[in-house]
Amino acid sequence: MGLLSRRTWWRRAALVAATALALGSLSATGAEAHGGKHPKPSPASVQVRVISFNDLHGNLEPPSGSSGRVVLADGTTVDAGGAAYLATHVKQLEAEVKNSVVVSTGDSIGASPLASALFHDEPTVEVLNALGVKAMALGNHELDEGYDELLRLQRGGCHPVDGCQFRDTFEGTDFPVLGANVYLKRSGRPALLPFRIVRSGGMPVAIIGATLKDLPDVVVADGIKDLRFGDEVSAINRTAKVLDRLGVKSQVVLVHQGDSPLAGNPPNGCGVTSGPGFTIAKNVSASVDAVFLAHSHQQYNCVVNDPSGKPRAVIQGLSFGRLLSVVDLQIDRRTKDVIRSNTIAENEVVTRTVTPDPAVQAIVDEAKAKAAPLANRQIGTITADLLRAQAPSGESTLGDVIADAQLAGTRANGAQIAITNPGGIRADLVYASSPVGEGGGVVTYGEAFTVQPFGNIMQTVTLTGAQLDAVLEQQWLSGGRTAILQISNGFSYTSSPTDPIGARVSDLRLDGVPITPTGTYRVSINNFLAGGGDGFSVFAEGTDLAGGPIDLDALVDYFEASSPIAPPPLNRITVN
Repeated sequence: MGLLSRRTWWRRAALVAATALALGSLSATGAEAHGGKHPKPSPASVQVRVISFNDLHGNLEPPSGSSGRVVLADGTTVDAGGAAYLATHVKQLEAEVKNSVVVSTGDSIGASPLASALFHDEPTVEVLNALGVKAMALGNHELDEGYDELLRLQRGGCHPVDGCQFRDTFEGTDFPVLGANVYLKRSGRPALLPFRIVRSGGMPVAIIGATLKDLPDVVVADGIKDLRFGDEVSAINRTAKVLDRLGVKSQVVLVHQGDSPLAGNPPNGCGVTSGPGFTIAKNVSASVDAVFLAHSHQQYNCVVNDPSGKPRAVIQGLSFGRLLSVVDLQIDRRTKDVIRSNTIAENEVVTRTVTPDPAVQAIVDEAKAKAAPLANRQIGTITADLLRAQAPSGESTLGDVIADAQLAGTRANGAQIAITNPGGIRADLVYASSPVGEGGGVVTYGEAFTVQPFGNIMQTVTLTGAQLDAVLEQQWLSGGRTAILQISNGFSYTSSPTDPIGARVSDLRLDGVPITPTGTYRVSINNFLAGGGDGFSVFAEGTDLAGGPIDLDALVDYFEASSPIAPPPLNRITVN
């Protein structure tokens, strides 16, 4: 998209936002979803296919380990993902239904492997443009580098500090990032467009985007200091009402929020009965015809009743480009509304048995080649896989190693304990050699970066024993969610998950010595946790803060000093 057209785009975008704000101020307050091919529409209707992916996180190359597999209905797994394979599957789906719209339900960038992150995710933006994405809902990771950087990625221009490193110029996205519930804190005006209207098969289809209202809990505070996030349902309903008044009857929602289905749920099973995503899907306006979810990196394909009692599709497609969520809509030519009873929804596996799309593969190869000198540097070795998958206690071998690395990297601050959040661990470290051919057991800088891509700064604070106990009790979150923190060697406790919340942690020890409620302890955490991120508000009560290295640097230094590293025994948390 050239400079003139980009300026025209943003003028039009501003006009749409202003219209939505003005109209919105006036008031604010049988489907089937299953696998299979859609029957041909009658002459009185138009078939429109919406193709979504979510939580790509800049995974240009096929992801490794469990992050690169899909568990099927029969319990078998299939290798999946990779941007060039994703592009081929998108084109195949578009070829089946000529009226197709490609969208993203957020977190396309951020927490990305080195080949994308080294260039501020500009290679991933180029891939999204090549895929023909028409709109993207704001995810929390789109704000990892702040609101101004998000605007740059949309509007184009070189990075204000690093300049243009991937290519000589950067023109930005060919699509808007949508956030109906995102506002400028000072003025209260929309910070992002709430919707985009696309015409497909002659029918106007509205794409409404929203992000999780709890986004401040999962993003470093400085990156969103100028923003406010409102209730998802209220914002979507207000936007749907605007669209109703504009005469746009076919409406699809992309909301970056999701749920966790039952264990072993297949790509097109439901397995979900409740959760924040389902709550949104059940309560948004009856004008909304389908809801795409994200954020929880899960697979499910469900149906819920809207507030008027009519069923509608609700779907999420894992993460890292392993699934495409496809919803086929039939739109009545006369009313321009969706015939809900003819809706078909399906999660399609992005297999690697197809020919990679050459145009997208060229972007991936370019990014890999430019990142290779740094990415392929060996930093250490492992004797077996280090996995982020958690044992019943909540511990993981990779989580233990990362916590140990953070403790070693902050000893100069007097650190006695290190604690890290499981959400900050983004991939496994596998023993098998990568396609680069570095050899079995070799860990490269690029692999370590994929595991710890956020660039969080380590900080050491003083906590009392009572505060340590309180923060561990916060591992059991509202809504039944659990986030078990990973802890360094020498620190241990007993967990009783079936006891009442607030009484699930006991027998805290440091090097075998009981931790006392009034004793003080130096604890190292990343700056995200130090600000109370992921709901661990007690960490923000820490005193005598001392800064440390970036978490990735601590991990690299630990591998360089301690290799070969073996998977540690999972004995730091004892479960009653």
